[in-house]
Amino acid sequence: MGNSALKAHLETAQKTGVFQLTGKGLSEFPEDLQKLASNLRTIDLSNNKIEILPPLMGKFSVLKSLALNNNKLTALPEELCKLKKLETLHLNGNHLTQLPATFGQLLALKTLSLSGNKLRTVPTQLCSLRHLDVVDLSRNQIQSVPDTVGDLQTIELNLNQNQISQISVQISHCPRLKVLRLEENCLDLSMLPQSILSDSQISLLAVEGNLFEIKKLRELEGYDKVCRR
Repeated sequence: MGNSALKAHLETAQKTGVFQLTGKGLSEFPEDLQKLASNLRTIDLSNNKIEILPPLMGKFSVLKSLALNNNKLTALPEELCKLKKLETLHLNGNHLTQLPATFGQLLALKTLSLSGNKLRTVPTQLCSLRHLDVVDLSRNQIQSVPDTVGDLQTIELNLNQNQISQISVQISHCPRLKVLRLEENCLDLSMLPQSILSDSQISLLAVEGNLFEIKKLRELEGYDKVCRR
């Protein structure tokens, strides 16, 4: 992509606060973007070939939405966690194995999409985020859901298409969790905590494609409570 084309995109972004450059084969984050660090609210660089995000990411002080779906990211810089206004972060289809230790500092975050990465666990950093509405961790390599999940504040948690065979009973203590998606995992009915049915806020439980028949789930005591909620 030529400099003149990039310059035109930058000029548009200066007026609109939105920079969108998708599917252009970019191999790195455009450094010229930092000239607009104080007025960009949205950046979308999805469907490129970006492998590394530079530390200058931390300069985008008013950024509300960042999309880098379908790139080649293997890690995120700690500086990303300085984006105090960031509400939406889409990182689907990358090669991420973990999140930065300071990820819990993204206090404004409402929507987090990490579908199709290489995460092996539910990141504990998410428990610090009090305004989460949707967390999508589908299509990763998660095998179990740990006790720390009980502190998660999200309304919807998508864990579809992982390798989950164990779930902590603490998941029923999530104060705001209404929608729990666990389709196409490795769950036995005996490994699904009964308290999800009888003693949680969950009103939509999606568990098709596991190691049990849905009919058996419907026969369990407490299933009708999910329907009523």
